[in-house]
Amino acid sequence: MTQAPDPAAPPEDQTGPLVLVPDSDDTGQPSSHGGRATAELVHRPDAADAFPAEWTRLAEHRYLVTASWPAGHRFFAPLPGGVQDPLLVAETMRQAAMMLAHAEYGVPADHRFVMWDMEYALATADFGLSDASGRIDVVVECSEVQMRARSLAGMRVRLTFRGGGRLLATSTGSLSCTSERAYRRLRGDRLAATGDPVPLLDGVPPELVGRRDPGDVVLAPAEDGSGWRLRLDTTHPTLFARANDHVPGMVLLEAARQAAVALAPEGRFLPASLRIAFHRYAELTEPCLVRARRETSPKGEVSVHVEGVQGDEAVFTATLGDTPEGVR
Repeated sequence: MTQAPDPAAPPEDQTGPLVLVPDSDDTGQPSSHGGRATAELVHRPDAADAFPAEWTRLAEHRYLVTASWPAGHRFFAPLPGGVQDPLLVAETMRQAAMMLAHAEYGVPADHRFVMWDMEYALATADFGLSDASGRIDVVVECSEVQMRARSLAGMRVRLTFRGGGRLLATSTGSLSCTSERAYRRLRGDRLAATGDPVPLLDGVPPELVGRRDPGDVVLAPAEDGSGWRLRLDTTHPTLFARANDHVPGMVLLEAARQAAVALAPEGRFLPASLRIAFHRYAELTEPCLVRARRETSPKGEVSVHVEGVQGDEAVFTATLGDTPEGVR
């Protein structure tokens, strides 16, 4: 099976020298440069799914992104008790990183992104809608910036989220960019299946995985009872906003969350922290088995370890915790 490219090994047609850009400039003076987010910049064709609104460059590789979080969303819906969905942190990080890559680091519109890893941690036990909706200020710091010619080849990002005057969460992640030509060579015949229908499995009952709408369920019972099969609805308006040749990372994040909820007593699990690594592309046309195990520390902190396996190889590994960083 085709494996995702090593970020340290650039595609063959991008032969220009990699240049590691310093993390800060000589002056450190703020810049007034910035702009407004667009559907193209954040890769979200539906405005209801686009969360960054605008950005301002504060210094070299440091930006303020103003985001707007909904008090109600068709997929990132509030949890019981009026708690905001923590996966908004991960999705906002993904969108903000791509927006800045295009607008500030010269990535052409037709280039492809690979997110290699991401993690977030809530900083407060009260992630309620009163603070975690409406305007959210996000400081984005870019490091390990690698440029090839005038276009970004890869970088790490660290984000700090504030709302209602409070620190809400932090997140980090790494990404790389590749040209359309290199991506086509990498994916080969699998690109021909883009947009083809995928058999829709019968999902588990939505209440077992913390969902209300059966259409939002991404887990199906495994035949041997050892976990779940990944359930793919390629018509889902948020998880599959565009035709794709592989399983989007947000589907795998949601699979990890739903597996953690399924193992929790009475389904009570707040994904206050999440760390995930993507090891290879998850293919749409091959079965993916999702396994999870739950652990409780002597202090009562719960962690759930989740793995997605396809063809006896891991496509992702994740660890979720239910205790916010600010109350540990």
